[in-house]
Amino acid sequence: MTRFLPHRPHLSRLPAPLSRRRRARGAAAPLAALLALALAALLPVTTQAHEGHDDAPPPAVRGDAPQRLPDGSVFLPKPSQRQLGLRTVVAQPSAQPQSVELPGRVVLDPSTGGRVQAMIAGRIEPPAGGLPALGEKVRRGQLLAAIHPSASALELGNQAAQAADFRAQLKVAEKRLARLQSLEATVARKDIEQAEAEVQSLKDRLATLSGSLRYHEELRAPVAGVVATANAIAGQVVDARETLFEIVDPAGLRIEALTFDPRLAARIATASASPAPGESLALRFVGAGRALREQAVPLQFRVDAGPETGTAPVLALGQTVTVLAQTRDTVTGAPVPAAALVKNPANQDVVWVKTGAERFVPRPVRFVPLDGARVTLTDGVAAGERVVVQGATLLNQVR
Repeated sequence: MTRFLPHRPHLSRLPAPLSRRRRARGAAAPLAALLALALAALLPVTTQAHEGHDDAPPPAVRGDAPQRLPDGSVFLPKPSQRQLGLRTVVAQPSAQPQSVELPGRVVLDPSTGGRVQAMIAGRIEPPAGGLPALGEKVRRGQLLAAIHPSASALELGNQAAQAADFRAQLKVAEKRLARLQSLEATVARKDIEQAEAEVQSLKDRLATLSGSLRYHEELRAPVAGVVATANAIAGQVVDARETLFEIVDPAGLRIEALTFDPRLAARIATASASPAPGESLALRFVGAGRALREQAVPLQFRVDAGPETGTAPVLALGQTVTVLAQTRDTVTGAPVPAAALVKNPANQDVVWVKTGAERFVPRPVRFVPLDGARVTLTDGVAAGERVVVQGATLLNQVR
């Protein structure tokens, strides 16, 4: 006789025995270890580099033409380096004088330059040799132009009438003198001398008045030099105090700079001016003003002649220049030519560092001006690295 047991559904959902689970877990452990080893073999091996060093291999180069690599560096073969004229220097940080950049302009030296101004209003008349031209050398005391004074018809009429009155008085005085001289035996000597003095006085007054009608003011060069400004034209009518000529000595120009630090004048050691990028002129500090001009203190410098040729630099009055005043304070950095600085696409100041025979890497840097032709790199370049100082602009254009 068959006996049926009652159905118990909760017994089918009971967990497996503990021994069975442990056997399943032991069988899965070797499989997980094998999978981990396989994944480790497929992943690339990476090592952590020390701070400041990049041990990652450089990106692959395709071909032997100049090209910009994906990491921003440039591959440049040796023939291309010689064609672009690249030159490098080794960065050697040292203590350099700290410089202050000031805006300046070329001004007239009051001791070696001069201005020719009209003292009266009138019409310009050229001298026998003609009016001086721009850039012409003139001597001190040389006649540059003459001014015929302007006078109205009424003034000329009054002068002519006064001259006629003097002539009439002179005739009367001469007749009286002649009569007294004929009676010299009976007339006192003092009366004759008084008549002679009156005649002479009338002659002098008449000559002075006649000369004023023909008066011409002569404009002469106050100093020797070169004509820097010429505002005179034959027949031109000018007013009093109008500047017609400016004469400068090219070897005696001065540069005036403005600073908002009144204590800077006491800390200036040397100075230089940069009229154009890459050019530098030696300056000698003259003095500082004690009155503000445009809310700044004016500083004056004298331009020195070139040490090699001894010739004066080519500057123009009113020309704007950049003055670099080197103070007695120092800053630590590597001095390099200003031509080594270029701009990257992010408008950052960078220099190109040669890291290999044919590989160049851009380095963002911070710098301070040193003089008109050099800067001091204070950050971004380590000691011993080779910085491109010539041809950096062409290198920066490689794509």
